[in-house]
Amino acid sequence: MQSDDVVWGIINHQFCSYKIKAVQGGGESHNRTVSSSFCKNEYNLTGLCNKASCPLANSRYATVREIDGMVYLFQKTVERSHSPANLWEKTKLSTNYAKALEQIDSSLIYWPDYMIHRCKQRLTKITQYLIKIRRLRTRETPQLVPINNKTERREKARESKALSAARLTKTLEKELISRLKSKSYGDLPLNVNESIWKSVLENEKTETELEIELKDEMTDEDGSGEDEEEEEFEREFVSDFEESDEDEDDLEDWNGVQSFLTLTFLYFFRF
Repeated sequence: MQSDDVVWGIINHQFCSYKIKAVQGGGESHNRTVSSSFCKNEYNLTGLCNKASCPLANSRYATVREIDGMVYLFQKTVERSHSPANLWEKTKLSTNYAKALEQIDSSLIYWPDYMIHRCKQRLTKITQYLIKIRRLRTRETPQLVPINNKTERREKARESKALSAARLTKTLEKELISRLKSKSYGDLPLNVNESIWKSVLENEKTETELEIELKDEMTDEDGSGEDEEEEEFEREFVSDFEESDEDEDDLEDWNGVQSFLTLTFLYFFRF
């Protein structure tokens, strides 16, 4: 038979692998005082090392645990003590807090009030931190990345060396090109392949041509803009009345009258 008092007497006064003693006091051993003991058993209801909370010294025990985001009620009875593999009865609780409390009440209907109250408290605490975990997952929190100062200094030194080397090569290239153009080395430079110099000169030519093309495009754009402005300011006046056939006949009659008058004037005053 299993005797809870015998088991607790051995655990309390002798060694228990789940017991953790909290030591308070000074640095010296004779000044230290033990205030309380804690239990690290995963089935412990309160985390304290006492007779009411010990899962080993109670043949009838219940607790609430969280596994992979789900809450379960674990029950241990003396009828299953002969089979350690089936010692705990596992019941999945509802995600609804009110329904989970009802499940605890219905499952632990004839159990001690202390254990029922502690199970409900544990359910409340687990539900609160699960809600907090879900809220934190929805937020975008900044990620902390460790920085190695030694590596950062090394990378900065390498970067500065590479920049100085790039500047040196560019200045040398410009100096050599200027000397080549001024024919400081003569028609053919010494100790250098002619193809290299040709490629350098071709690159220079292409760069100058590109600059000239860009300038021409800019000037063309300016000229086209001026033409557009001139076209915009060109004005033309149009008559409000259209010429008709009657107007043309009147003009012809008037021309005939003018010719008749001139002829008569010449006839009378010819002498």
